[in-house]
Amino acid sequence: MSTTAASLDIAHVVENLERGGLERMVIDLALAQRAAGHRPRVACLFAPGALADELRSQGVEVFACHKTAGLDLGAVRRLRAWLGAAPGTVVHTHNANAHYHSVAASFGTPVSRLLNTRHGMGAAQPRSRGEWLYRRSMWRTDVVAAVCEAARARFADQGVRPRARLLAVPNGIRVETFAAANAERRAALRNVLGLAPGTRIIGTVGRLNPVKDQATLLQAFARVHAEAADTALVLVGDGALRAELQALAGASGAGEAVHFLGDRGDVRQLLQGFDVFALSSRSEGYSMALLEACASGLPIVATDVGGNREIVADDRNGLIVPAADATALATALLGLLRDPARAQRLGTVGRDWALREASVQAMAARYEALYRGASG
Repeated sequence: MSTTAASLDIAHVVENLERGGLERMVIDLALAQRAAGHRPRVACLFAPGALADELRSQGVEVFACHKTAGLDLGAVRRLRAWLGAAPGTVVHTHNANAHYHSVAASFGTPVSRLLNTRHGMGAAQPRSRGEWLYRRSMWRTDVVAAVCEAARARFADQGVRPRARLLAVPNGIRVETFAAANAERRAALRNVLGLAPGTRIIGTVGRLNPVKDQATLLQAFARVHAEAADTALVLVGDGALRAELQALAGASGAGEAVHFLGDRGDVRQLLQGFDVFALSSRSEGYSMALLEACASGLPIVATDVGGNREIVADDRNGLIVPAADATALATALLGLLRDPARAQRLGTVGRDWALREASVQAMAARYEALYRGASG
């Protein structure tokens, strides 16, 4: 990202800063922008969320609109006043709800440019009221950035047409903060979980919800564990399905080898203790969890959805399997566990790729060019 051009006032708008891939991307991007001499700030439509203090501690303002359910004109007025505090601000919104509220709030403010990033594969119901409002907001939107090429193509099909361009800008992560998985960390994680020495750990990170489809992963792991008893499954993340998934694990016959760690702030360290990373999602955009697994040098098994193939090249840094197919997922996992040399080779290729291509600095440079009016 440029450090010689004039600095920019950048206003990010999100729903909140709870733990998640979108929120992690916004925080990392804002901090990279501040380090480059720009003046980023973040507004949350609702409450600030668990990660807000991470930004505040680094001198980045976090403002909460405290929006209530339904139409809340008071929240729009509060957002308008906040956006207008710095003339010439570039407004960068994240996902549809934050975007059309920001478009409404931008009237009468000295906003210089308005960009939106869509962080998934698009709405399950493209004819919903929220998506209608989002498409209507395109007349005042300069650029929409999808996070992968697969998502960009889908948005084009759904009629998302900003004034300048619809393009793909891949997410980036702070790759320099991730160390490769190693024997010492694996031994430490086994010790914390009370596992026998030599236990191979299959790990996953993500919210416990239907889209991530940890149910299929649990079914696959039961088959893996039946053939390889020296294995354990670790799920990092929390969500509405936790009790249901715990019950499913208990009924699978492999429940004693399944560990639910909940919402954690030490994901980087946990990744270093895994042997294999699994992502069983039914839908993904450009998965931050997969980027982090690559940066940690882990061989990956991921489902063939969304932008996963843009991160995981089949049989180069991982394996791609059909979604919702427990048999295929189990077969791929067993294949990597039975061939550790191959697994290590895939992990090394993934880490090398992440260090070259997946940095937050590369992402920030792409966005800065768009903020300054580049066509992409």
